[in-house]
Amino acid sequence: MKGSNTQTVVRHQGMTFYTVMRSEWLHRILYTLAGFLILILLWWVGGWALSTSPKTEHFIKFGPIPTFQAFPMLLSTGYIAEQVWASGYRLGVGLLMAIIFGVPIGILIGRSRVFLEISNEPFQLLRMISPLSWMPIVVFLFPKWDQAIIFLIAIAAVWPVVYATAAGLAKVDPAWFKVSRNLGAKPWHMLTQIILPAIAFDILTGTRLALGVAWVVLVPAEFLGVSSGLGYSIKDARETLSYDHLSAMVLVIGIMGFILDIIIAWLIKRYSWHRG
Repeated sequence: MKGSNTQTVVRHQGMTFYTVMRSEWLHRILYTLAGFLILILLWWVGGWALSTSPKTEHFIKFGPIPTFQAFPMLLSTGYIAEQVWASGYRLGVGLLMAIIFGVPIGILIGRSRVFLEISNEPFQLLRMISPLSWMPIVVFLFPKWDQAIIFLIAIAAVWPVVYATAAGLAKVDPAWFKVSRNLGAKPWHMLTQIILPAIAFDILTGTRLALGVAWVVLVPAEFLGVSSGLGYSIKDARETLSYDHLSAMVLVIGIMGFILDIIIAWLIKRYSWHRG
């Protein structure tokens, strides 16, 4: 009888947990849908407001209905895929360069007091320069616009990676390094076995911030000099007065950025174990 009661309690607790989790997921989905519906409603109201004035009625294709109607053609012709691929390549290479340079610099800042004192003010000065203000300079430095855009993305994205890495390393217990040195650990082993596992979460957090900055820089950087990419598609649609295509590509930019952020947020959650 006692065993039967125990099984009943366990089953009840399991059902309660499942019910709560299902309820939380349901609420999250409903709230998300409500948020998107409100956004689309505001979008529709904005399109309707444009159509009521003779001065702005030719912008009516900015509304949600013309935008969604433009999607099938843009998808079926491969236009969206082509632009996403071009921008994704530039973003990926630029972000990779930011990580390759940013992580070692961040480790140096976190491990060397001298390097921190020497580099702090110059880095703060460089960090405050708008990435797009480098554009006239990089045009002369690089023979191709692709290279110039990648540089702009890298210079924009490197700072969040640098300072997130340094902040993560500052939280590592110094005793770990003393113990590892006493045990005869080589610098390479300290890097791969202590430093990188300890700051993986912080590097990913910095990468998430860097992605947001890089995504913002990417689109205006593609307005000039290239014939592919999401930024180019915006400029091309504006020049041809294809406002439904323009708003569709703006929506694509938002969707792609949202998906990339979700992926990195998942990775951050995956590597958040070391915080405990």
